Amino acid sequence: MLQSLIFDMDGTLFQTDRILELSLDDTFNHLRSLNLWDANTPIDQYREIMGVPLPKVWETLLPNHSKEERKQTDAYFLERLIENINSGKGALYPNVKEVFTYLKENNYAIYIASNGLVEYLKAIVSYYQLDHWVTETFSIQQIQTLDKGDLVKKIIKKYDLTNAAVVGDRLSDLNAAKDNGLFAIGCKFDFAQEDELAQADFVIDDLMELKTILSKIHNIASY
Repeated sequence: MLQSLIFDMDGTLFQTDRILELSLDDTFNHLRSLNLWDANTPIDQYREIMGVPLPKVWETLLPNHSKEERKQTDAYFLERLIENINSGKGALYPNVKEVFTYLKENNYAIYIASNGLVEYLKAIVSYYQLDHWVTETFSIQQIQTLDKGDLVKKIIKKYDLTNAAVVGDRLSDLNAAKDNGLFAIGCKFDFAQEDELAQADFVIDDLMELKTILSKIHNIASY
């Protein structure tokens, strides 16, 4: 019997799109003011790599900048993200709280495993009061490898999970499930890609579909 669900944050629970462009524009305007950037904000390039840890983001977007410049850019970007979250410019996906309420009422434990940084995740959890449902939120910052599979393994080990599923929109989430012998549920949301979703055991277009999926998993497990 499935007991726990491990959710990704960006592009799964939180509509990162709402604050991403704003925060990225703010950041690259800041770089322009420092004469460290003279082109358009690379929003499309960022969309392509959405879901990877932020250090890898800046290696991709700022390949010719120094490590120190990337580090400072990362810190500024985080400030802007948090400011935009706390200003109410972000949003959860439809039905997040309804589904979380359903899960808790049916004795499922809820965890979050995200490539987002600790302070960023705290801002979202706090603003939307997600800790009312979520047992614990885990950040990629908490492990050395920056590998989502290792982060999920950390949750499994800490809470002694045996039957669980990972819910996410990108290949890193689905691989994290497979690497740990868990069910992989793909979310066909903003950043999802068809070829990646093909790796999922189930694919949903709306979080409310989780109710049906969980019944199917229960039936599979019963055989």
